[in-house]
Amino acid sequence: MSLDHTASMPATEPGPDVRRKDATKNRELLVGAAREAIADQANASLDTIAQAAGLTRRAVYGHFPDRDALVREVIADGAREFGEIAARATAKDPRLALVFLATELWRASTSVRASANVAATESYRDAAAQAFEPLRTRLAEITRKGIESGALRGDMSAEVLALLIEEAAKATLRDQRITAGHTAETAIKVVLSIAGLSWREQAELLGPQPNTVESAAVKAS
Repeated sequence: MSLDHTASMPATEPGPDVRRKDATKNRELLVGAAREAIADQANASLDTIAQAAGLTRRAVYGHFPDRDALVREVIADGAREFGEIAARATAKDPRLALVFLATELWRASTSVRASANVAATESYRDAAAQAFEPLRTRLAEITRKGIESGALRGDMSAEVLALLIEEAAKATLRDQRITAGHTAETAIKVVLSIAGLSWREQAELLGPQPNTVESAAVKAS
């Protein structure tokens, strides 16, 4: 009679590569959950974040020593995302560069809301401001070139125009009724309106078809 020895064999422990992949995945889930939670509520608790990530509070401490470290990782993650967006906003036409920025920030609206929310807390204000700095620098360049070329409104300085566009974009992207839409059209129109384009000029720039909004952003990249 043959004997089945499998039942008595010890369970195989996962190898170091598997454990590293699991740890990386859990960390990414945790940072993503924190970003979502903070975007909705600036003071979201560690328990709320852990539950959203499908992890225990103890598991959170395996990746971050405390909530402060996790929040700062969310800010740093947003900074990397904003930096990449700013680096790709290189369209020669300042209007299309603004279309690109509005579209990409609409797609990154959760990071925008999270960074804006934590900026209201004094201990994170400087870090959040630094996260937006690449976008501010690029936006200042775009408005300066736009005013010089006559493509954007010239009744104010480039610095003031850039500030107005930034604040209008933030306000728009913090409204989930807008960011829940299927396209970035509203965000784009708000930005272009502040920049001085009439709705007729916007229609001419973006074209009559709905998908032209997305294609314009592609052309801007």
